[in-house]
Amino acid sequence: MKFLLLTLITHVPDPITGTTESSRQRLRRVVDSAKLAEELGYDGFAVGERHEDPFISAAPPVVLSHIAAVTSRIALFTGVTTLSLLDPVRAFEDYSTLDNLSGGRLELIIGKGNGAAQAKLFHVTTDDQWDRNREGYELFRQLWEHDSVTWSGRFRPSLTEAKALPRPLQPRLRIWHGSATSRESADYAAQHGDPLFSANVTYAVDPYAELVEHYRERWAAYGHDPAEALVGAGTAGFLITENSQAAIDAYRPIFQARQASARKFDVPVVFETVEDFAERSSALIGSPQQVLDKLSRYHERLGHEVVHLNADGDGRTDKQHRESLELFQAEVAPELRRRIPSRPLGADRYPSGDPR
Repeated sequence: MKFLLLTLITHVPDPITGTTESSRQRLRRVVDSAKLAEELGYDGFAVGERHEDPFISAAPPVVLSHIAAVTSRIALFTGVTTLSLLDPVRAFEDYSTLDNLSGGRLELIIGKGNGAAQAKLFHVTTDDQWDRNREGYELFRQLWEHDSVTWSGRFRPSLTEAKALPRPLQPRLRIWHGSATSRESADYAAQHGDPLFSANVTYAVDPYAELVEHYRERWAAYGHDPAEALVGAGTAGFLITENSQAAIDAYRPIFQARQASARKFDVPVVFETVEDFAERSSALIGSPQQVLDKLSRYHERLGHEVVHLNADGDGRTDKQHRESLELFQAEVAPELRRRIPSRPLGADRYPSGDPR
């Protein structure tokens, strides 16, 4: 199994101190988190894309390019790239540039997005976001894999023998399809032989397991080898300590702050107590053995090879956050890596070290 740290770059008051960082401080903390992830041996670092409160993650290629400059090994993910909102040509230019700067460490997770601000900022609505996402993916793929592209669609001007630059380093970029509840995304990933990344954060495991099962069924129906299907999954929270009750107690104010934020922004509240959240959600809160057991149970349902953990240490000191990440790497990750074979990520996909 492989492990990513993920941030959506929330910009909210700290649940313990009540202070709010400046945008500069918050973005710098993301970069520091990525450096720490590489130092501690995590496999990847992911930056989300959102265009509304309480997030400041509107420009993941910019953030990831900065991270690429201060790291050397760790795979760089988006989580997700909202292709429904982007001009595919500009998205290609941004991510092809990042692919070159990072030495082929880039992997995309794409999605249609679901924020209410999309309609106001981009005039993209629930009526057309899926069609935009599909069209964006198809043009992005063509631009990545062909030097000259002739194309026409519904949502941007047509192209005639167009050459987009710079040419990417990776001949074929791995593009994951992110999905929270969308069977269309799972089916589309299967159709194109792409991996699926299940959000796996809002509810208990059942709806996500059903979605992954649908992906695998459609994968086989499209004629792909079932052994080649690739699945990743998220987690809803992260805090690991030697003592399980200490983890619950430390996470309680973080959970309460998240509940308050969810209600403020009309996000579904499924788990009313931190104890229920730790027990029934995908959150990894507890002792190393509890976290190992939960990830093993989820793997039985999802069959995933890649999992993301929360990169942010809100509500904890830098020392406490580091200790939690170190403990996971020391006592949980090695056993899961041993039990669950997984395919390489980022530049490790290329044995020679050079995608070309």
